[in-house]
Amino acid sequence: MATAGKVALGLDFGTESVRALLVTLEGDELASAVARYQHGQITRTLPSTGEPLPPDFALQHPDDWLRASARAVRQAVRRGRIDPQSVISIGVDFTSCTMLPTLADGTPLCELDAFADEKFAWPKLWKHHGAVRQTERINRLARRRREAWLDRYGGVIGLEWFFPKILETLDEAPAVYDAAEVWLEAGDWFVWQLVGGTADTLPRSTCQAGYKAMWNAEHGYPSTAFFKALDRRMAHVVRDKMPGRLLAPGEPAGELTSAMAKRLGLSPGIAVSAAVIDAHAGVPGAGVAEPDTLVMVMGTSSCHMLNSRHDRPVPGVAGIVEGGILPGYFGYETGQAAVGDAFDWFRRLAGEKGFDRLNRQAAQLAPGAEGVLCVDWFNGCRTPLMDGTLRGALHGLALHHEAPHVYRALLEASAFGLRWIVDLLREHDVPVRRFVATGGLPHHNPLLVQIYADVLGRPIVVPSSSQGPALGAAILGVLAAGKKTTGFSSPRAAIRAMAAPDENNPRRRANVVRPRRAHHRQYEPLYRQYRSLADEIAARGAES
Repeated sequence: MATAGKVALGLDFGTESVRALLVTLEGDELASAVARYQHGQITRTLPSTGEPLPPDFALQHPDDWLRASARAVRQAVRRGRIDPQSVISIGVDFTSCTMLPTLADGTPLCELDAFADEKFAWPKLWKHHGAVRQTERINRLARRRREAWLDRYGGVIGLEWFFPKILETLDEAPAVYDAAEVWLEAGDWFVWQLVGGTADTLPRSTCQAGYKAMWNAEHGYPSTAFFKALDRRMAHVVRDKMPGRLLAPGEPAGELTSAMAKRLGLSPGIAVSAAVIDAHAGVPGAGVAEPDTLVMVMGTSSCHMLNSRHDRPVPGVAGIVEGGILPGYFGYETGQAAVGDAFDWFRRLAGEKGFDRLNRQAAQLAPGAEGVLCVDWFNGCRTPLMDGTLRGALHGLALHHEAPHVYRALLEASAFGLRWIVDLLREHDVPVRRFVATGGLPHHNPLLVQIYADVLGRPIVVPSSSQGPALGAAILGVLAAGKKTTGFSSPRAAIRAMAAPDENNPRRRANVVRPRRAHHRQYEPLYRQYRSLADEIAARGAES
């Protein structure tokens, strides 16, 4: 068994699997492992009954999170030949808003015989889009009441958020709502399982609450009066069904219990950080500690995160939370709802087993894919319209077009959507000066990053680590362990030591993707065409 000094564990819970990363305090990645969820995304039938699910449903199985994390941690420890006693901390990032109802002891309602066959008792995955009507009701009421917190979300509450999903359950399955003693994010639930304790002490992440549940440090959640006006039965939802203590990512949530230590193959008593949204973990994981750098966390969907000294209302942002990403800054979250999963959808339609041939053939095409133009709203639009009901489009198709043309148009549409977000921030006096791409896609799809750089006309830094969110989670776990254990006096110090690019260290050397100026000039009119087509689709959506 090898020893490597002090080791941090980052757990990155994605849509299909969980990744465990073991890293030293110097940023040396010792080992990682990925374990897929047995049930994956539950989108077709309910596991307990085989009941067909509506097309806008996306659920998960809570036991998958526990079993998969145990497999991933044990496998990573074995691969790295790590002494479990050298692991000093655990950080957790999770998809959001993935949420669930439980009893007061943390038992998910879907694990009870009485509710196993009720689809609304199961955890709702972030991409669950069943709460369309409920989201519209929340937005209408907030606008009518001129709720001050609405500006912090660009004037629109998102379909994938916390309270629309609760209200959907209240409307469609009131018995589930009544039985739920605790509503919480899956990331908070998992950390609660790690550290134990009662519902009154469960650690809730200010990151998840701030961006997905309309919470802020000054005023808390929306008022009782707001919830009463929404539905009298929800008047006291915060008081009665959302117990716990609010903690920022990097703050200690508690210590690993003996039972969970045995399950994970680690030592009890090690520090556990409050949870963080997976995309937000990508910021420290990309080595970014300074403001005005847009960190593009690119995967199934993409979240684009920005720390700024400026607090400006920006329409269509997913959230502006003070200290929401790193302390001392206003954290802006923007995003695109379909990125990697849109590419994978088309790969399957094209009958390809992988992306190699599509990428190779698409790279041979000039900007504009020979007239094919795409709008990338295949799972709705996050920023700037925050409308999950919108749908994507392909325009300009002719009989001579083949799969590579459509695929390149998909890549270009994703880049145009990002450009729109950057323009929106700048138009509202929020500086964006640098670009960093992290997550799985930038390492697996260099053509996509090159097109992004060409459309933006700016270089994009791709950190050496392909595990940005997991590394960021590990860094936050290290902060929870405290200066006495780690020697780090600030988040900036930990980020620089563990993740910042280092040209003198081959393992930490970043790749810089530079724009091709000729392509950038060609993309300028194509971007304007994209905006025009998107405006037309959005207008039709508003009329229908």
